[in-house]
Amino acid sequence: MTDSGKKSASWLVRAQKSVSYEVRFCEDLFRSDRTDLLEKGEDLGRQRRFVVIDGNVDRLHGDRIRAYFEHHGVEYAMMTVAADETVKDFETTARIVRELDGFGIARRREPIIVIGGGVLTDIAGLAASLYRRGTPFLRVPTTLIGLVDAGVGVKTGVNFNGHKNRLGTYAPAELTLLDRTFLATLDRRQISNGLAEILKIALIKDFALFELLEEHGACLLAEKFQGHSAESDQAAVAVLHAATHGMLEELEPNLWEAELERCVDYGHTFSPTIEMRALPALLHGEAVCVDMALSTILAFRRGLLTEAQRDRVFAVMTLLELPIWDALLEPGILAQALRDAVRHRDGRQRLPLPVGIGGVTFVNDVTSEELGAALKIHRELGGVRRLPVA
Repeated sequence: MTDSGKKSASWLVRAQKSVSYEVRFCEDLFRSDRTDLLEKGEDLGRQRRFVVIDGNVDRLHGDRIRAYFEHHGVEYAMMTVAADETVKDFETTARIVRELDGFGIARRREPIIVIGGGVLTDIAGLAASLYRRGTPFLRVPTTLIGLVDAGVGVKTGVNFNGHKNRLGTYAPAELTLLDRTFLATLDRRQISNGLAEILKIALIKDFALFELLEEHGACLLAEKFQGHSAESDQAAVAVLHAATHGMLEELEPNLWEAELERCVDYGHTFSPTIEMRALPALLHGEAVCVDMALSTILAFRRGLLTEAQRDRVFAVMTLLELPIWDALLEPGILAQALRDAVRHRDGRQRLPLPVGIGGVTFVNDVTSEELGAALKIHRELGGVRRLPVA
């Protein structure tokens, strides 16, 4: 801290805060002999935990989760939340805070435990970051999109005023535990939804991961990453590890997004607007894939990838049962989405486009005429396809 030395007196305060958090793969997390979930926090004679759990997860796994806490002598309160994009709002966050306040956790010694998909980890993470200006929390993502995307970064958020994730914070969970056994109880569409975020990493930075999806994607989708054979088990682990590593590799040097050219924003320029307008017809990953398809065509028109590469990308999207087109793709909506992205990216488009398969570049000069020309090709390749509500 320095004093300016002038009569008016002012102080310039400088401080740094070191941030570290762990993301760990584990199998069968709630087996009675596992203690991963109880490593954080202090045990002063009896552990206390406030648990926020997704309603569907509670229905499918609630009994064994409660049995786990009871086996380890944990005093707990479990709040069940019906979490999806239609209730991803500040009111849901406030409900969690009220229940949390009623339980009365110790501020630093009793981390909140969040068990659910990416929507719930976003909502509950925001609640934890606001409660007493920051309360430790642990995450157990239970969806594929949570395992490889929403559950491994530091962003929390809720939708507001018709905009996706307009309110949020940067708040890392102390520990995130990734257990693929939860995926066994997801429906096929939810697995496909998560595969979109894996495909994103493959298309902009990992050609080897793309080849894995090309070869094993159909099996991974059918087996829900459970590995029913030695070969498919090896492929499931390799894909999950590569996707998670690729995401964290991009996030770590830029956790607070000081650098706004982020390759992991691929598929996230037009999709926020499309997703919010389509609710609940499109899932997050589906909207992202529609965006990636359009961005792939923009890149193709600019000569950044060949027609063969474009068609190869579209073939894998189809293989993973992802939509490449939606009826909301029309010039006015895309122009609005691009304007919103420019505001979000501090005045420039910073639009990530693929270079071949596995590379990326950023552009700032996409015009409405270019979008219209790309849409014409997109419509011809994709056709009008809207998936049913899950």
